[in-house]
Amino acid sequence: MFSFLNKKPNKNIVFPEFWENYAALFTIPLAVDENSRFIVLDTETTGFDYEQDRMLCIGAISLSKGQIEVKDSFESFITQAHYNKESATIHGILKNEKIKRNTEIESLQSFLMFIGNAILIAHHAVFDITMINKALERNGLPKLKNKYLDTVVLYKKSLIRSPLIERKDHYSLDELADKFNISKKDRHTALGDAYITALLFLKISKKIKEKTGSLAFKKLF
Repeated sequence: MFSFLNKKPNKNIVFPEFWENYAALFTIPLAVDENSRFIVLDTETTGFDYEQDRMLCIGAISLSKGQIEVKDSFESFITQAHYNKESATIHGILKNEKIKRNTEIESLQSFLMFIGNAILIAHHAVFDITMINKALERNGLPKLKNKYLDTVVLYKKSLIRSPLIERKDHYSLDELADKFNISKKDRHTALGDAYITALLFLKISKKIKEKTGSLAFKKLF
């Protein structure tokens, strides 16, 4: 009874070379400080159901030494059988639009090669990370190994504790972009939202430094 609880992992599983190369980057503990490489990411999806919905695009941009590396960016549109016309009004990705699309596994491979062992950053990060992990699972691969930060969590850490300040569970990207006077010109594109989130991360990081004197990364994960 419940023999599966004692089941040992199958060490004979052979993963693709690109996954092995990615996983090998994590064999040495990563020192995390302000000079580390960060990758800010966003996904555009057919909806919010982790099981039924799919990613239509992954966008990501690099942060290094407190600077957004615009030239070091990533964007991949993904061919998907599942499509939701209602969500298209938000992300603007049309089913038959003539844009270069990759298969899900091709996009995942390119994405893993781009991010390496960088620290990931996203707004409501659990959603994006879970969508990527579900795609990896569908393709027979393990979950992402990267550490990640959530700009919503970081924003809450930047707030001064006061009964005069309302604390909410949810802060939308639009709301915080407006608060920090960040342009929303390319909102609701994966790469555009990643860029907005990168700007947001830099501004929130500055607030945390002013509040605490430093960015103690170990306390942020």
